Amino acid sequence: MIVELIITSILLGIGLAMDAFSVSLANGLNEPKMKTGRMCLIAGVFSAFQFAMPMLGWVCVHFFLKYFKSFEKFIPWIALILLLYIGGKMLIDGIKGGESEESTAAKLGIGALMLQGIATSIDALSVGFTIAEYNTAEALLSALIIGVVTFVICYMGLVLGKRFGTKLSGKAQILGGAILILIGIEIFIKGVFF
Repeated sequence: MIVELIITSILLGIGLAMDAFSVSLANGLNEPKMKTGRMCLIAGVFSAFQFAMPMLGWVCVHFFLKYFKSFEKFIPWIALILLLYIGGKMLIDGIKGGESEESTAAKLGIGALMLQGIATSIDALSVGFTIAEYNTAEALLSALIIGVVTFVICYMGLVLGKRFGTKLSGKAQILGGAILILIGIEIFIKGVFF
């Protein structure tokens, strides 16, 4: 049972972390000179949200199922709005900033990072339904594994983004904003139509 739980949690973590990976890639593109500590902070925020959301979903299943079901249909809309806002702001800042690397490498603020964390992990609430049969300790272990997997994947996204961001210099913020907008649209389409 524990081996199955670990394998399932790793696979869930990989699947759930793909949106956060893409956003991490965009963040690395936007800030090609990012230091290791900052990369750990960004990956840690995504990881914390990916840990918390399945647990919140699990709690909802066990205590507030009727309320969560009515909220579930708004998840794609929320993700779309948040990522359109953040991506649009990056696009506008990148276009206004011209070609100078200093203007395009604006640092990601903590507020925008939190919005990204929410937008990329809100679909993980539904994972609470898939782990509903787990007891509290198993649910915590599953969520922890999902969080660790997310951290590793997001850190890799930041490294790749930094590498390509240096090569793209002035266009990186525009590309990063476009990626965020496309991720928001993808989450919306998958959530509404599939």
